[in-house]
Amino acid sequence: MEIIETRFKELLIIKPKVFEDERGFFFESYNLEKMKSLNFHHHFVQDNLSKSQKGVLRGMHFQRPPHAQAKLIQVIKGAVLDVVVDIRRKSETYGQHFSIELNERNKDQLFVPVGFAHGFLTLEADTIFSYKCTKNYQPDAEGALMWNDPTLDIHWPIKEVTVSEKDQKADAFKDFNSPFE
Repeated sequence: MEIIETRFKELLIIKPKVFEDERGFFFESYNLEKMKSLNFHHHFVQDNLSKSQKGVLRGMHFQRPPHAQAKLIQVIKGAVLDVVVDIRRKSETYGQHFSIELNERNKDQLFVPVGFAHGFLTLEADTIFSYKCTKNYQPDAEGALMWNDPTLDIHWPIKEVTVSEKDQKADAFKDFNSPFE
């Protein structure tokens, strides 16, 4: 297992060691002891799984403190463009975004620390997306930023997307008062 740092503090790409042969493949998607040995000390309390058709955009979501969540994200089947926005006011990368393609072929994972808004766009039909959370979901702590906010300038590779009614009413970044330091 390899952990790759990004230019965003604490935002990590995790590359599992994959064993492949003519039968298929095997890899450990999570191993607490190995993660601890790599100085990764997070306790996950909830796993979530979603299935989406191609062109579904979910995001940009976060949970407000004290229910803020860190997430460990992976794609089981299909592919997504996974995007995060740093919403930590004191961060050098505040208001900037990071994107990565996660798919069933590369098997990469993304660790998203507390203080990031998160979203993804499915690039293939029947994409299955999985993530672990460090806190349980609390509906009253939910927040969202506009997925197509001009200030954030996120370049989504599919122009015709399907977005929930709730996500269509998300906050504009210019009006956003972040609860994260």
